[in-house]
Amino acid sequence: MIADGATLDLEVLLRGERAEVERALERACAWLAEELPDDLFQPARHAVLSGGKRLRPILCVVAHRACGGGTGPAAYDLGAAIELIHAYSLMHDDLPCMDDADLRRGQPTPHTLYGEANTARAGLALIPAASLWALRAATDLGLGATASRAIVIELNRASGAGGMVGGQALDLLGEGQSLDSNQLDRLHGMKTGALLTASLMIGGIAAGATAGTLAGLESFGRGIGLAFQVTDDILDATEVAADLGKHPSDSRLAKSTYVTLYGLNEAAEKARKLVEEATGALRDAQIDAPALIALASYIVEREK
Repeated sequence: MIADGATLDLEVLLRGERAEVERALERACAWLAEELPDDLFQPARHAVLSGGKRLRPILCVVAHRACGGGTGPAAYDLGAAIELIHAYSLMHDDLPCMDDADLRRGQPTPHTLYGEANTARAGLALIPAASLWALRAATDLGLGATASRAIVIELNRASGAGGMVGGQALDLLGEGQSLDSNQLDRLHGMKTGALLTASLMIGGIAAGATAGTLAGLESFGRGIGLAFQVTDDILDATEVAADLGKHPSDSRLAKSTYVTLYGLNEAAEKARKLVEEATGALRDAQIDAPALIALASYIVEREK
C-alpha cells in the first residue's frame, strides 16, 4: 500500500503546495534569465509567473510523495518543468492566430504586452527549457540515467503531436463543427488530459513506482483530465469573463463543448462519473493517496 496520510485539509494542502510551486517557478525563471535574451525572457517570465491553479506541478509532487518519494525543493523543481510546458501552451493558445485572447488569469496576455513574434518565440523556447529543467531536477533528486530519460520522454510525449499539440490541432479543426462524444473525448484527452496525466506519471517515475502503480496513476490522470475539461466548459458557460479572468469563451469561437453536447446537468454528471472512475483506478492499483482523491474532487467542485 502507498500511504499519503490519513486525513487532510484540502485548502491547507493547496495553499502550502502552491507556495512551494511558486518558489520553484521563481528558481526556474532565475535560470531562464541566464539562458534567454531579454526580449524572450520577459514574455516567458510573464506567462510563467502570472498565477493559476498550479494543478499540474501539485499533482506531480503529490504523486511523487504518494509513491514513496520525498518532498524537497528538487521535487517541486520537477513539477515546475511541467508548468513551463503549460505556460508555453497558454502563450500560443492566446495568440491572434489561435484564440485571439487579450486576458488570461485576470491579466493581459503576453502578446498584448510584448508582441506576437516575441511571445511565439518565447513560448517555443520554453519547450527545450522544460526538458533541461526536468533533467536538472532529476539530477538533484539523485535519479539515474534511465529514470531521467523516462521523465523527459514522458514530458515530451504528453506535450507533442500525440498529446497536447495534437489536441490543439484537433481543437482548431473542430471550430464550427458539431463534434460527437468520442471526438470530444479524444480531443480533450490529448489537449488537456495528456499533460495532467504526465504530471502524475513523472512524479511516480521519479519515486521509482512499479509498473502497476504507474498504470493506476495513468488511468487516474486520464479520468481527471477529462473531468477538468468538462468542468471548464461548465464554468465557461455559466460564468462571466470578469469572474473567470479570461477571454474569449468557446462559444465565441464556435467550438463544441461538453455543455453544448450534453447540457449543463448531464455535463456535471459526466464530470462526477469521471472522477468516480478515476478514484476507482487508484483503489484497483492499491494506491492509498487521500490527497490525490481530494484533488480529484477539487477539479469538479472548483468555481474558477
